[in-house]
Amino acid sequence: MNIRRTVSLGLLMLIMVISGCAGTTPTEKTKMLTLWYWNRSLDDDLIKAAEQQFPGIRIDAQKIGGDFKSKLKTTLAAGSGGPDIVAFNDWVAELFTSSDRFYDLYDLGAQQIEQDFLEWKWRLGVTPGGEMIALPIDTGPTALFYRTDLFEEAGLPSDPDEVHEQLATWDQYFEAGQKLQEHFDNKVKMLDNINNIYNQVNAQSDRIYFNPDDTFIGDTADSSMKTAWDLAVKAAEMKLSANASTQSSEWNAAMNNGRIASFVGAVWMKEILMQAAPDTSGKWRVARAPGGDGNNGGSFLAIMKTSKYPQEAFDVIRWIQNPENQIQSFDKMNLFPSATKALDAPVMSKPEAFFGNQATGEIFSASAMNVKPAYFGGKHGNLNGIVSRELSSVALEGKNPDKAWNDALARVKKELLR
Repeated sequence: MNIRRTVSLGLLMLIMVISGCAGTTPTEKTKMLTLWYWNRSLDDDLIKAAEQQFPGIRIDAQKIGGDFKSKLKTTLAAGSGGPDIVAFNDWVAELFTSSDRFYDLYDLGAQQIEQDFLEWKWRLGVTPGGEMIALPIDTGPTALFYRTDLFEEAGLPSDPDEVHEQLATWDQYFEAGQKLQEHFDNKVKMLDNINNIYNQVNAQSDRIYFNPDDTFIGDTADSSMKTAWDLAVKAAEMKLSANASTQSSEWNAAMNNGRIASFVGAVWMKEILMQAAPDTSGKWRVARAPGGDGNNGGSFLAIMKTSKYPQEAFDVIRWIQNPENQIQSFDKMNLFPSATKALDAPVMSKPEAFFGNQATGEIFSASAMNVKPAYFGGKHGNLNGIVSRELSSVALEGKNPDKAWNDALARVKKELLR
């Protein structure tokens, strides 16, 4: 009995010791990060892979439909709530006035990876005060999309290098357009719309509407605004435009039916063109744009101050946007990289059947490397809308270009007082 009692007591003590140890052993708490993004702004597989890369983290990835920017701005106006991580589109500068609602990524280690990214793209996420609130995702380098068959028939160069050499300036491009349209008895137009010309000329500039201190410069010689306006008006006066708004049903039909021979657009226009004009597969090529290289679009990731785990959130977005993962996103989703190393990846030399087996990635990579760093300002989109409407009145209603310009400036200055 005594022996049994001793053994039982020993077992009881052992169980108590084991239980005590188990009670003091720390267990890793799962950290939940909420992510707001829109469809195809990020690779869903990479988001899932991030959970494997960071075992203690779970990501609640929420695809926000509808007006993404309005939802974000409403959340910011409320002063509370919101996700840990949020995507921005190219309207990032509009949120600089709310920079206090986002973590400065420099404080979380962004300087360690700054050299991995295109300088001009990186700077777009840095406020005039030097706070880095947005990490680059993709970019939108621009180039000239053109129909080789139509160019050849009109006696224009069709090889991308020759097109770039002989149509290097906007004036040369317009002259080529005249020649092409004369050949086709104006049944084929050289370009889609003059608003596109205006936007692309500005995209090639580093000084558009504002200085970094938000001083308006659009009515000065320092700005590209008047140059872009004049070139757009010149294209209208030369009757080079089909007056088809980008991505409209009219634009889609004109591309598929061969009534538009070319347009300058960002890399993401490849997908739009392929969907709009499937009957033209193999007939398109891409060359460096007349007037110089530019960028149109591209998105970012930011971390809101409401996040309980800012460092973990930064580690996740840093991993998702490393050069290797950007290469995967480009290969799978055509998200054009913002990391310089990714621009040299073999996938950039991959032939594309729709573009006559041309490796368009090489053209867009060269463009991305030469974009000028620009400051956009919080009201860039508002001003662009005002000018766009006045240009449309010139193209579609025959409004006097000088009156339209003065009206645009008057409306712009009124907008700046709001």
